[in-house]
Amino acid sequence: MSGPAGVDTTGDHGIGAALEAVLLLAEEPVPASVLAGVLDTSTERVRAACEELAEQYETQGRGFVLARVAGGYRFQTAPAQDTYVERFVREGHSARLSAAALETLAVVAYKQPVSRHQVAEIRGVNVDGVMRTLRRRGYIDEIARAPGPGQAVLYGTTPQFLEHLGLDSLQDLPPLSDFVPDPAEVEAMESRLRLVPDPSGPDPDGPGDDHQ
Repeated sequence: MSGPAGVDTTGDHGIGAALEAVLLLAEEPVPASVLAGVLDTSTERVRAACEELAEQYETQGRGFVLARVAGGYRFQTAPAQDTYVERFVREGHSARLSAAALETLAVVAYKQPVSRHQVAEIRGVNVDGVMRTLRRRGYIDEIARAPGPGQAVLYGTTPQFLEHLGLDSLQDLPPLSDFVPDPAEVEAMESRLRLVPDPSGPDPDGPGDDHQ
């Protein structure tokens, strides 16, 4: 079987080379079904070839990986090179989100669908500007309307959000329990805090002593 422009898709090498060429041009993750149509082969064969390529890159210790992200495949930098990638980003080659924007994005990601008012209540501050920034960046968007009077706009994350985090679906988000200490840890922390002298209380050494 021959694919477009005479590409031989009958052998694994032909499929692998074709996949590399297409994915290098792609700006977003490409679903296996789309790749199968381009290569004139089956979706199962595309998935198998992508897995084989991914294993090869990992074995060879390449600076990039072939990852399944947001329901498709794309090339991205290897985790082992994060130090250099972060340095490149810190030097101003990519716009970074503020702490407020990241906190707001986390609320939307975990509570979606969620209204702007609900996000503001959770964060305790006005989030209008931050929400506009996140929409402009393509990380969140309107996904529904709340039932009842007013029908407030409900927001959720976008495929671009999954792509930037390297996730295949929202189910891949780490559970909130990973960020919240368990009751035993909270109790231990409170116990330690009770042992710390109150800096606003009386000086245990009494007045007149200079301990500078």
